[in-house]
Amino acid sequence: MTEVKTAESATKREARLPIQETSSHIAVSPLYTPTDLAAWDYDRDLGYPGEFPYTRGVQATMYRGRLWTMRQYAGMGDAEESNKRYKYLLANGTTGLSVAFDLPTQIGLDSDNPLAVGEVGKVGVAIDSIEDMQRLFEGIDLTAISTSMTINATASILLALYVAVARRQGRDIRKLSGTVQNDVLKEYIARGTYIYPPQQAMRIITDVFAWSKENVPEWNTISISGYHMREAGSTAVQEVAFTLGNGIAYVEAAIRAGLDVDKFAPRLSFFFNAHSNFLEEVAKFRAARRMWAKIMRDRFQAKSPKSWMLRFHAQTAGSTLTAQQPENNIVRTAIQAMAAVLGGTQSLHTNSFDEALALPTEASARIALRTQQVIAFESGAPQTVDPLAGSYYVESLTSEIEKRAVDYLEKIEAMGGMLKAIERGYVQQEIQNAAYEYQQAVDRQEAVVVGVNRFQIGEEKAVPIQRIDPALEPRQVERLRALRAKRNVETWQAAIRAVEDTARSAENLMPRILAAVEANATVGEISDAMRKVYGEYKEAVVI
Repeated sequence: MTEVKTAESATKREARLPIQETSSHIAVSPLYTPTDLAAWDYDRDLGYPGEFPYTRGVQATMYRGRLWTMRQYAGMGDAEESNKRYKYLLANGTTGLSVAFDLPTQIGLDSDNPLAVGEVGKVGVAIDSIEDMQRLFEGIDLTAISTSMTINATASILLALYVAVARRQGRDIRKLSGTVQNDVLKEYIARGTYIYPPQQAMRIITDVFAWSKENVPEWNTISISGYHMREAGSTAVQEVAFTLGNGIAYVEAAIRAGLDVDKFAPRLSFFFNAHSNFLEEVAKFRAARRMWAKIMRDRFQAKSPKSWMLRFHAQTAGSTLTAQQPENNIVRTAIQAMAAVLGGTQSLHTNSFDEALALPTEASARIALRTQQVIAFESGAPQTVDPLAGSYYVESLTSEIEKRAVDYLEKIEAMGGMLKAIERGYVQQEIQNAAYEYQQAVDRQEAVVVGVNRFQIGEEKAVPIQRIDPALEPRQVERLRALRAKRNVETWQAAIRAVEDTARSAENLMPRILAAVEANATVGEISDAMRKVYGEYKEAVVI
């Protein structure tokens, strides 16, 4: 009788409360009870960590066995400056490197290209040649670290450069470990650093899959990225749906290319955004794992449990960082990082508090790294696997995110798949609509951004920022020209012709690209050889 009265009283109080929603517009009740899990099944929906459907994590012991890899994304100016930052981070406890490349490198332009003027080394490191890559990792044993490279359209070339440098170091390339992002579909959706049309870009990606399986078996050949879609304004549900939709497209392309799903699928990895709605983010990661396990086992008939596992890297949300009261960003990053850890990430980058203003300083990068270390060694969060499992709210939210993401995937399937949905502009439009809705909510103060639309202060204190030396660009151009002047012209020309000829054939491109970088061909020259064959993608206008 008391329980009935309590429930009735709670219902009456709830009716008087304003409706609350997550960032994906999922209604949040003031209170969750066992009735919210009436259709929930422990074995089907949760299970044990390290076992299908991997809701609780891909390893049985998770962080009790091994902590996540603590990466710090870095790259600035030229290779020497970036090398100094990598050594600084490694000395302060970073356990994996993460390379940011400048825009010319990302879109296959050399530093002396007229279109590169003013952009060399500005948002990442400028890499034109094998000499630059060698300087980038000078004094760092490439088989002793794990390296993530955030590169997409030119991913095949940058991976070849990394392998070529490892060879020059005398290392066994089969022992190299790391990730190349290599996710060009999200470039058409959210970022724009594409070069070739989608079908041709997919061919290069599947060539990387096949070559890496035989030559660098510990390398993750793609990091299927929802991060940039979330940065562009997607909701958490859209991030899961569109990321897994891209994943499906890559698996289908690889199978069409004749690859065995259980040979390449275990090296697929994912890259998600860790945003600020704490419990929704935890539920998002858990839902994504469960969905991918079902997709790989049931849709693609993968037999190996390793093919079912969604392993992911997380980065805290750059789009939430504010130029106003930037110290608040330290708190935002800590909350987001904890969500990634409780959601079961395999590696993590924490943003620096000053990144809304400039590339991070050494001091701000250290605070970001210390944030991870405090979570790892002081918070107690890693001591047990999936500590939020069984929460009425978290489990309900996990299931609701999965349901809504599946609805999106069914719509995309009806359109003919992810490539068709991208070509129609459907995915882009959905993200744009979500971004517009959120900005309207901020403008109306329905969504509070601390220090921006509420809790402002009159006068901001200046924050020291990282500045790129303006002399860097001409210095980089001079190095590039010196390389061209001293290389063997006949060897270089033959290597470039081989790339172009192979692009016209069905042969795997990677051996030719590797031979070209070892012949001192540049990123721009190799990209141009493929541009001659494939052309360039022209973006469809989304209205």
